[in-house]
Amino acid sequence: MVEEQAIIVSTDQNQAALEILRNKPCGLCGQTRGCGLSFWGKLFAHRANTFKAKNHIEAKVGDVVVVGIEESALLFSAVTVYGIPLVFLLIGAFSGNAFGDGLHADRNTAIGAILGLLFGYLWVKGHAQGRSLDARYSPVILRLATPCSNSNVVRECKSNN
Repeated sequence: MVEEQAIIVSTDQNQAALEILRNKPCGLCGQTRGCGLSFWGKLFAHRANTFKAKNHIEAKVGDVVVVGIEESALLFSAVTVYGIPLVFLLIGAFSGNAFGDGLHADRNTAIGAILGLLFGYLWVKGHAQGRSLDARYSPVILRLATPCSNSNVVRECKSNN
């Protein structure tokens, strides 16, 4: 099981909305939550990425918890998200090249590659809807994090000892 620390931002019955805590601050601005200065932070309006997880331990808002997901599900998802569009891109490029004549072969290859990539993206997006119902692909809150295991608090824990 892959584990990571997160903070609970809201709860609803047995579900909790979580935000991952980075172990190391960003090199640009030093923040561990959200993005403060980078191009991507400005482009996406500094929004924190939240996700939902099963809350079997009844953790409260503001608690730092350890959340986990099955390794096999994470690996399969990564291969699917990156591999399927790449395979469709290559199939589209080869198909475009095969159907093109000598004069427009490059154009047809590029169009085929773009259409293949788009089709692969749509296929992955469509199949992701069904995967969200599978329990293996859902993160689970495993336990409360110990106060000194949170990297933001480690300095304080060391200075108190």
